[in-house]
Amino acid sequence: MPSVAGSRTRRALTLALLLTAGFAVVEAVGGYLAGSLALISDAGHMVTDAAALALALFAHAIGRRPASSRASYGYARAEVLAAFVNAIAMLAIVLFIAVEAVRRLLAPVPVAGGMVTLIGSIGLVVNIVAAWLLWRASAESMNARGALLHVMGDLLGSLAAIVAGVVIMVTGWTPIDPVLSVAVALLIVRSTWQLLKQSTGVLMEGVPQHLDYEAIGRSLAALPGVADVHDLHIWNMGSNEVALSAHLSIGRGEEWLPLLAQARRMLGAEYSIRHATLQPTWPVTPLAGTPDRVIPVVPAAPSGERDHQH
Repeated sequence: MPSVAGSRTRRALTLALLLTAGFAVVEAVGGYLAGSLALISDAGHMVTDAAALALALFAHAIGRRPASSRASYGYARAEVLAAFVNAIAMLAIVLFIAVEAVRRLLAPVPVAGGMVTLIGSIGLVVNIVAAWLLWRASAESMNARGALLHVMGDLLGSLAAIVAGVVIMVTGWTPIDPVLSVAVALLIVRSTWQLLKQSTGVLMEGVPQHLDYEAIGRSLAALPGVADVHDLHIWNMGSNEVALSAHLSIGRGEEWLPLLAQARRMLGAEYSIRHATLQPTWPVTPLAGTPDRVIPVVPAAPSGERDHQH
């Protein structure tokens, strides 16, 4: 059965998603009717937030699915693929906002300042409620903490729409609308680019950004009994879980099992890597009477622990 904390996190993510996605539609329609690019760009920003919330909710659910014979690593990378697609789509939206902003600066159009202010104010309230829901769950969920950062960023978009509406009502200076829409678009670019870079790195099985490949290699090589480390690979199986594989050259076969246990403890304690596949290599011993033929000295290993362990 799901834990109380897990249920609370799922409920917070679901409510925040419904609020954010629902108001993104309202803001997009209102921006179109009011002629406000600031509202339309803020609606695009809320779409990115809704996508982030949906991915967090998806990850929360799919993370509980066990690995299978068809997906031996589980389903965590589906979240990364969705993030990649979402980032590409949002870059297209940013490009549209930038082109439209330039067009409106060159040829200003009327903007209903009152409607922009009203819808922006409602959006601010929606973001505050969504942030409060996620803040309550953030202590128990990394997904909720990440989603909270997106929603807090969207508060700035709502404030920009409100400022644009007030300036237009007071001064009639409509260029403020496309100017602030570009500012909101820059918020989208920054978060979207980070998402695109991180998801691409995972899909390309690159070394996770928070880990130092050379440092990990040196740590393994520094273990007592290890002569050399080669074929070292480090990658993300999903958004958070890191995997490692390596060959360790050792002096004698009987040293392997205690060394394996020590290496796994070190990787978990120092680098939070708990999915490690380590394979030993050691000198070979000639077979008596046949100097041209060699066989490996293989230690007796308990069942399920031969050659490598997870």
